[in-house]
Amino acid sequence: MIRLPVQIAKIAVSAATYWIDRPYDYLIPEELQEKLRPGMRVYVPFSRGNRKCEGVVLAVGEGSKYESLKPVLALLDQEPVLSEEQIHLALFMRERFFCTVYDAVKAILPAGLWFQTDGKRRIQDKTVEMARLSVAADEAADIADSIRHRAAQQANLLDMLCSFEALPVKDLLLHCGAGRQSLKTLVARELVELYEREVFRRPQLPPEELTELPTLNEEQSAAFSGLSALASQGKAGAALLQGVTGSGKTSIYIHLIRQQLSLGKSAILLVPEIALTPQMLHTFSSHFGDEVAVLHSSLSMGERYDEWKRVKSGKAHLVIGTRSAVFAPVRDLGILIIDEEQEETYRSENSPRYHARDVAKYRCVKAGCLLLLASATPELTSRYLAETGRYAYFRLENRYNAQELPQVRVVDMKNELRSGNGGCISSFLAEELQKNLDAGEQSILFLNRRGAHKLISCGDCGFTYQCPRCSVSLTYHSVNRRLICHYCGYSRRVDESCPSCGGRLKYVGAGTQLVVEELEKLFPGREVLRMDTDSVAPVGSHEELFERFRRENIPFLVGTQMVTKGLNFENVTLVGVLSADQSLYAGDYRAGERSFSMITQVVGRSGRGNKPGRAVIQTLTPGNETIQQAARQDYDAFYQSELLLRKLQNAPPFADLLAVTLSGTEEQQVLQAGHFVRHELERAIGGGADYLGPAPLSVARVNNRYRYRIHIRCHADAAIRALISQAVIACCTDKRFRGVSVFAENDPPNT
Repeated sequence: MIRLPVQIAKIAVSAATYWIDRPYDYLIPEELQEKLRPGMRVYVPFSRGNRKCEGVVLAVGEGSKYESLKPVLALLDQEPVLSEEQIHLALFMRERFFCTVYDAVKAILPAGLWFQTDGKRRIQDKTVEMARLSVAADEAADIADSIRHRAAQQANLLDMLCSFEALPVKDLLLHCGAGRQSLKTLVARELVELYEREVFRRPQLPPEELTELPTLNEEQSAAFSGLSALASQGKAGAALLQGVTGSGKTSIYIHLIRQQLSLGKSAILLVPEIALTPQMLHTFSSHFGDEVAVLHSSLSMGERYDEWKRVKSGKAHLVIGTRSAVFAPVRDLGILIIDEEQEETYRSENSPRYHARDVAKYRCVKAGCLLLLASATPELTSRYLAETGRYAYFRLENRYNAQELPQVRVVDMKNELRSGNGGCISSFLAEELQKNLDAGEQSILFLNRRGAHKLISCGDCGFTYQCPRCSVSLTYHSVNRRLICHYCGYSRRVDESCPSCGGRLKYVGAGTQLVVEELEKLFPGREVLRMDTDSVAPVGSHEELFERFRRENIPFLVGTQMVTKGLNFENVTLVGVLSADQSLYAGDYRAGERSFSMITQVVGRSGRGNKPGRAVIQTLTPGNETIQQAARQDYDAFYQSELLLRKLQNAPPFADLLAVTLSGTEEQQVLQAGHFVRHELERAIGGGADYLGPAPLSVARVNNRYRYRIHIRCHADAAIRALISQAVIACCTDKRFRGVSVFAENDPPNT
């Protein structure tokens, strides 16, 4: 008797932690062999206790090197939810971002597709009961005439269905004034049939009439021609489009996307903030209609799941969204565009700790298509790669409407303090705001700190309110008169006097709430809108605030970095940057780049219509080189000076920066684990890298967990990443460090 090869499935298991994550072999039972395919999710027994857990099938084959295999228990999907391309993407993410395969899969798939503890999917497909004729329309009309005198409701139902191919049952009964029993009778007589039709839950968008493509000026046309030629090569490529704020980069996106859609291909456009998505949607819907799908976290779970299904089924060919939209399951990807590519929001802070740009590069290589990075202030590494020929490079020097860039004035706030003005708004900025009010024009004020005051301190003993769970001061919020920790959410009321010595409490530093209060005092009776995470917590309220600002011509908008990029308000002619230097000293090698970008971007919100724009930058260090360069909108000068500094530091783009972060409730244990990891790295990598740490993060304790980090500076390749992974696994499996969380990541933010 010939023994047939054993059918096995290689499965990534959800319960497998990073240090034991690998494809596990499972036996495919005979009854599942015809059904089970790669990309499906299954239930499998795992660990010594054979605990039932989810897994995703990576491959199916014959034979295994293991003699005794556990069987697959059940299928969770009727069809694969992951394509072969997405399976390979998950495997790439595991190696690149130091995560488990299942973590990568959970990032790729929408949350609505996952299962609850009771085995039911979190979101079910939405269907509508439909009715249609089972006989020819002529025959139905004759029957309706013959029964009208004795069954008027049935006749009305037949008449209505004669005019339509199918109708929702609810609407049919409502318009005919008929009861359910009349419809049941027609079904029983086999004159009408009922069926379920799937419908999509979609975000509400105002109806847009399709418009012609925007006309490109000479500079835009030259950039489009070059990018179009790259996109038409049929092979992978990358390009950087650098254009001053208001230069019309979006118009070039529209032409490039139209070109790809006309070739039967698809496109993905990433934006850095949810707040920008509605504006982009209105613009692109007016050109592409229902071809557009939107993916971001402010959608309901059902909306996001259904938009994902529209993309997967090929009903939508243009995806617009934030970071996670890079995983959209588009067919025949033709171009992937990352707008404002320098933004930190493209980096995920939770596992898998991926950067959307790295995922985009992988997808474009596999699809053989163009990756377009675009910004007025590109990330320094991107500009360097363009300068050295790794990326194609295109530049827009002028605004599309031929308007000059805003005139910028730098105000020294030390002089304001000497003159007795201790507020947030300088006398010069107050005068400019009054001019705008008189002219009926709008102003935006930017301060990258929410709340009312940075901290409250005692003038006598120096006491400050500290979070009991984190190593940060509490921020005062005047709206609810509470002190709040922006890391763990702890809050408490303010005392009437210093709880330490009974002295008088002083309010130090300013946040967006205090700026609003100061504006209301300076300009009584004038409405002020505030845009920060506290004011836009309700789903979709950012869109409502922006629309109110535009529609009602509200004179002032105060906000954090939500107002710095991508927004286009034609009546905004004045921008004020408050505390421009607060982010310059963040202890991060990117602090200067981040500050330059934020200032330049928010200044660019001014004068985007037909009226000239102006900007006021308030700072305590007016002579700072970065602030002066941002005031001149001089990216090239900033790039040259910053590149020289990076070279001296051997920082990106001249070397790669990776990190291992450790956290735990016992500081000494975390520190010991950090020294262990560093020793493992030095032993494995040796002199091929520079090491810093273990050193505490800028906020050393968050929610009662101490945090330390080891930085590794080297030229990272697959071999180096594997060695770092091994060091992490060695620490995770060492019983001395039980309770210490350890993970590695690429070029982490300093938080």
